[in-house]
Amino acid sequence: MTSNDLNRSLPGLFRELVHGAGGAGFILNAHDTGLLASLDKLSAEEASESTNGGATIAAHVAHVSYGLSLMNRWAAGENPFGSTDWSAAWTVTTVADAEWARLRHDLREQADRWLHSLARPREISGVEIDGVIASIAHLAYHLGAVRQIQASARGPKEGS
Repeated sequence: MTSNDLNRSLPGLFRELVHGAGGAGFILNAHDTGLLASLDKLSAEEASESTNGGATIAAHVAHVSYGLSLMNRWAAGENPFGSTDWSAAWTVTTVADAEWARLRHDLREQADRWLHSLARPREISGVEIDGVIASIAHLAYHLGAVRQIQASARGPKEGS
């Protein structure tokens, strides 16, 4: 396997999570529309919901967007990881329509930038490739968390 194989696989897996599986998927069930379309179905009120006192959907979105912004800064040649503030996103609770729209817009922008970066060949160390792969797994985790909080954000069942 060469890095060219990763430049094909990783963007495809990330794209599936963000933009959907279309027909068959590797991570999502067939015809699942992915994270962004799932979030677009939710109102600000639904995005302000949580379960069992946990984080709101809006907080998950802010958190993922922030993490992707760090990966995008890294891809641009910066080392943003020394000054991170992971706690800020988790303070997002109740959002109004305009803030919910902004959060979704920011996530879409960061995700599309990261998707483009994933496809670009680059020299990469072991710990960096771990971070790149983890960005995909991390997104999958939060997609699942959002779907556990709000049933209307869930994708189709297998075989649907």
